[in-house]
Amino acid sequence: MEEKIEIEIQKLELKDMRESVSLNRREFAESFGIPLRTVEDWEAGRRKMPEYLLRLMGYKLRMEAYWREEENRRQRETSRNVNIICDPDGRRIVLINDIRFKGKNREEWSEIEEYLKEYVGEFYEIEENSDIVYIDSDFPDEFANSESRLALKGPVAKAKANASQGIPELIQIATNETYQENTKKKHATDAKYGWYRYDVRFALPVYDDKTGKLARYNIYSARMLVRHAKDGKKYLYDFLSIKKEASSPLE
Repeated sequence: MEEKIEIEIQKLELKDMRESVSLNRREFAESFGIPLRTVEDWEAGRRKMPEYLLRLMGYKLRMEAYWREEENRRQRETSRNVNIICDPDGRRIVLINDIRFKGKNREEWSEIEEYLKEYVGEFYEIEENSDIVYIDSDFPDEFANSESRLALKGPVAKAKANASQGIPELIQIATNETYQENTKKKHATDAKYGWYRYDVRFALPVYDDKTGKLARYNIYSARMLVRHAKDGKKYLYDFLSIKKEASSPLE
């Protein structure tokens, strides 16, 4: 009786493992170099598989997933043309060197939302106070579809769209923290311990219409909004109050 229970548990665990990587039985068997018939017998509960083998298979899949994520992270980082500079007053600016998005239509903001989903699960440190800011699944939607974003027009909409390329650096340079208690019932869990706002600045290139060459950089300021959730972690929520600075742009 006990062995039947163990076999039943094993076959469920094996099926869950296979489905977690979206492989059919043949593909799953080939990935481990195991005969298809053997995998079929295991999943059907006709044979008991060695317990150590189930653990090793799980370990292999976890390691493969880890290295895929590391490769995705590396590709994501190397594909971004972003760096941090200081203005003449020593204030830091995230320099975003590519205009990837125009920010004009709903379809493009859907693309921006999909782009930002690549950051979900990541976390970055605010250098000024060493706080860790996490990125959860609500951030891409809020960034791309919030009421404040829908109200943006023209150059400011384009500025927010392209600020999406510099999320890690914007978190890194955030400064001048302010705090506000949460007063909205709908945020009783995800912002139980209130909201934090920070000043951030970024710059975008402006190209000459005739020559196509870089003419200057325009500098924008914004407020980074972070929610302090019930689990004690701080999560990036949105970037608000984006304004082009009146000072001369970077040359």
